[in-house]
Amino acid sequence: MSMINEYLGLLTQAIEELPEDKIQDVIDILKAAHSDGRQVFLLGNGGSASTASHIACDFQKGLKECTGKRFRASAMTDNVAVMTAWANDTDYENIFPEQLDSLLESGDVVLAISGSGNSPNVIKAVERANQMGAITIGWSGFAGGKLAQVAQKSIVVNSDNMQRIEDVHMVLGHLVFACLMRQCEKAPA
Repeated sequence: MSMINEYLGLLTQAIEELPEDKIQDVIDILKAAHSDGRQVFLLGNGGSASTASHIACDFQKGLKECTGKRFRASAMTDNVAVMTAWANDTDYENIFPEQLDSLLESGDVVLAISGSGNSPNVIKAVERANQMGAITIGWSGFAGGKLAQVAQKSIVVNSDNMQRIEDVHMVLGHLVFACLMRQCEKAPA
């Protein structure tokens, strides 16, 4: 078997093993957040940071174009000045929780992405969000890490390969977005 076929086969398997019921829970939470005008904050490190930014863009721009109603979604990874200020002046673990302290309101949603599920700044942010009355969602891989334990809703990609985990997280983002967009297709003209 070629490396190409092996990689794609394992990626396909990881996607097929995603829990449909847990994905539907995430869709329902985000649909309610959009309907209620709640904020959605996305965060992660490295590849997960770019996934958070990408999904926030899809939610914010795509849903506005589709529904006419803004989706108050933003990635905590996109303000480099704020992140580096908190990291430099306190600790890297504070780059997300301190932003949430300034912006999060009870009932908002935090979608935290961590391939390992053990990123200290992500865990600390989810714990802070839980304390502040937010709805927390965690996407991880491997065995789920601590993120799967602290997030109220959790989806764990069944893989021990970071690149495939990150691939599946991006698929999850697009899947959730597509399901949210479907409401436009069903709306009467």
